[in-house]
Amino acid sequence: MTAQTPPFRDSQLPFAKRIDDLLSRLTLDERVAMLHQFGPAVERLGVTAFRTGQEALHGVAWMGPATVFPQAVGLGATWNEELVRRVGEAVSTEARAMRSRDDRVGLNVWAPTVNLLRHPLWGRNEEGYSEDPRLTSAIATAYTRGLRGDHPAYWRTAPVLKHWLAHNNETDRATASSSVRPRVLHEYDLRAFRETVEAGAVAGVMPAYNLVNGRPNHVSPYLAEQLRAWTEQDLLVCSDAGAPSNLVDSEHYFDTHEEATAAALLAGVDSFTDHGTDSSKIVERVRGALDQGLLTEADIDTAVRRQLSVRFRLGEFDPLLDPYADAKDFDTPAHRALAREAAEQAIVLLKNDGLLPLTGDGTRIAVVGLLADECKLDWYSGTLIHRSTPLEGLYDRFGADRVDFAEGVDRVRLRTSDGTYLSVPPADDASEEVRGAEGSLDPALLAGRTDLPPLTTDAVGTELALIDWGEGVLTLRAPDGRYLSVAEDGFVRASADQPGGWVVQETFRLEPRGSREGGHGKEHGNGHLLRHVGTGRYVSVTADGVKVADENPAVLELEITERGESAVARAAASADVVLVVAGNDPHINGRETEDRTTLALPAHQRRLLDAARAANPRTALILTSSYPYAIDTADLPAVLWTAHGGQAAGTALARVLAGDVSPAGRLPQTWYASDTDLPGLLDYDVIGGRQTYLYFEGTPLFPFGHGLSYASFVYGDLAARVGEESAQVTFTVTNTGDTAADEVAQLYGRPVSPSVPRPRRELLAHRRVHLPAGATTELSFELPLSAFEFWDVAHGVRRLEPGGYELLAGASAEDIRLSATIEPAGTPPAPRPVLERGLRSADFDEQRGAEIVDRTKRSGDAVTPGADGESAELRYRACDFGPGTRSVTVEVSGEGTLELALDDGRAIAHLDIAPTTGPYAYTSVTTPFDASGVHDLRVELRGPLRLAHVGFSG
Repeated sequence: MTAQTPPFRDSQLPFAKRIDDLLSRLTLDERVAMLHQFGPAVERLGVTAFRTGQEALHGVAWMGPATVFPQAVGLGATWNEELVRRVGEAVSTEARAMRSRDDRVGLNVWAPTVNLLRHPLWGRNEEGYSEDPRLTSAIATAYTRGLRGDHPAYWRTAPVLKHWLAHNNETDRATASSSVRPRVLHEYDLRAFRETVEAGAVAGVMPAYNLVNGRPNHVSPYLAEQLRAWTEQDLLVCSDAGAPSNLVDSEHYFDTHEEATAAALLAGVDSFTDHGTDSSKIVERVRGALDQGLLTEADIDTAVRRQLSVRFRLGEFDPLLDPYADAKDFDTPAHRALAREAAEQAIVLLKNDGLLPLTGDGTRIAVVGLLADECKLDWYSGTLIHRSTPLEGLYDRFGADRVDFAEGVDRVRLRTSDGTYLSVPPADDASEEVRGAEGSLDPALLAGRTDLPPLTTDAVGTELALIDWGEGVLTLRAPDGRYLSVAEDGFVRASADQPGGWVVQETFRLEPRGSREGGHGKEHGNGHLLRHVGTGRYVSVTADGVKVADENPAVLELEITERGESAVARAAASADVVLVVAGNDPHINGRETEDRTTLALPAHQRRLLDAARAANPRTALILTSSYPYAIDTADLPAVLWTAHGGQAAGTALARVLAGDVSPAGRLPQTWYASDTDLPGLLDYDVIGGRQTYLYFEGTPLFPFGHGLSYASFVYGDLAARVGEESAQVTFTVTNTGDTAADEVAQLYGRPVSPSVPRPRRELLAHRRVHLPAGATTELSFELPLSAFEFWDVAHGVRRLEPGGYELLAGASAEDIRLSATIEPAGTPPAPRPVLERGLRSADFDEQRGAEIVDRTKRSGDAVTPGADGESAELRYRACDFGPGTRSVTVEVSGEGTLELALDDGRAIAHLDIAPTTGPYAYTSVTTPFDASGVHDLRVELRGPLRLAHVGFSG
């Protein structure tokens, strides 16, 4: 190091010392400015600008063309960590290559999403890996390792896990609170994050928009109490977009933005994503918090240190030593092959009565359905460089002369009340534009095209392709393939290559007569109003063209030229095999900001499936979707599912259908048979609500882990032994079929006689193996005994319960082939020491009608009556009152009554709570309480009160 070289530039020094030096050189204003997502350069020190956040869920997103891999739920369906690690490696390599030519591309990547797929109606189901925490953490760990790279000091990219914590609803997502009891918190929601963070390839996390137990995630004490306790590494916590402002504006949790910003920073948020590229408001709020004494410079330094730690690891200050600085691999043959391999491995064969594979010479195939010639992207996709639809894949694999196609759209014209028709004018000179091709730091700001002429009316009109995506949401497409869309000027044009955008401008609703809210209310015959969903306005015809407006809606009559099912039936009748490709558009009816309302396949697609099946019983259903459906498969000889498979989806599907590749994807979440099997969307109690494969007691349509093969497999020779810290399990798998194939061997466990509700079975380990025909392999697993623990709410610790544990080996959670029992040494249960510790109200064993809320705005839990606000019941098992108690003291706020009773039903304490000054104004109320020995305790709450703690004195 020369005299002129500051220590933070000295690569021989440890990162910590270099960060200390750089921090000491930064002014307070410079440090405060770094707290915003778009941190400015510090030119006097040669420090460049830095941006947190680059979407990279299944490829580099939003920044233009990149390799597009299958959706995250599809990567979860591969059950293949080694494959997913290679995908992460390819994605991060392309991020580096893209950054070398476009410095807008960031290296702090916001991926993966480790929210558990607890509820299949969640709009962002496509972003998660699985409903199971162990599988989710395994896949997430693999992806982050690929993103990070394997250099001991420098990282290729710095992955941030999303979205902390218990986040599975788009409905009211910025104001709804997830009530998460301690067992669910520790055994389910925290677990996916913890195991991934402990693996050491995570740079940070992003808190979610929602609240947990009444407290916004952006001021969650779990960031310090849990997350930062799992690793010695400086983790960077990046807020979600706009969430800091939500603390005041929508959640009303704090009175001022200075209070909110300070609380978030003190809780552990280090980078504020708010107001786009404009950092002035966050800087002003932090400055205000400092002036008010809500923050200190040391608090600022703590957050900036964490950010700098990531920047040093990314090699920013050591460009000559950064092993990834010269990465150039982008859209390479290897990446294209990997995209196809991932798409192949993600395909799940749900049912097969011998129809597949399609191996007969000269077999004539009809491929039909709304997704048969589509390669759909989602909000977190990059722009396609290559594109393969099911139709294109089948053409390439079987030959175009053997494949017939019918999309199944309804062909329609829209007739106005004066007898003219909506018409799409020619636009021969218009350029071909693909949404997002140029990249954008915020694609939500991308505007619609205005260079094309708006629709007009004439005597003939234009035949449009109408697709009903369900719940009355329609798209209309012109003959040239462009979708009708509405730009900022309000005119309707055939201008979009696909539906998309943060606010989709390509969807409409046909509303029958008299349905217009606040409108004229007059009858208009058989006509309809066409409402644009994105603006809420109705289509009207003006002298300047067709536009959406608040006044003078056009009354339109829908003239159907051809029903989609007619075209499908014709194609199906002349084919040997029919492939119906159905599913969703990831931008419509189930996406970020919008949950689904049903598991049912949309009616338009059910009509097409019924028409195909009626015309030809040799009909296979191929579901290409971001989430599960509830479908009747009784009359279908074959059913497959794949998530939207990225750029190689069609090629991969064709290879599986042809038998070139045996399918081996496995369901990463339960497929329920009916909406009636589902809990409420906001019911986060997977234990009490009997949710996911872990607790669901009904009969699923297809179980967790399910997936068939063109081969057959036999399991044998299960052996297990227990050591002091782990259990060793081995068994064999033999391919008894006549084709080479992958098998996903799954190992589950369950306690034989649990003292508390435990999972029916829980995934302990799995392995995807490739076996030639006739081959046998022995699989060996070492299971830490901690895998059999549960969270003991009576003592606030994880505990291994003594007794027998059944080990179950098989091909799915319900297809168990082998079993054995082990008996590890455990810790016997002990009653709750209520005389010494009392009861934290949230540590109940069972509850009815209760909701967990925040005890204070900073930490702690309380319990209150839930949705009806009238009453709740809490049960605490095995409370040890010792030789006897004289009184009980409750810490409570609000007003109402409390009743305490023992297991014999005797009500032995009744407390009337006088109103307190607010929800956080707790008071202690004491009353006589006579109990001795060990008893179950029931506490009933009535009225709008919050119970925090129950204490006993002897």
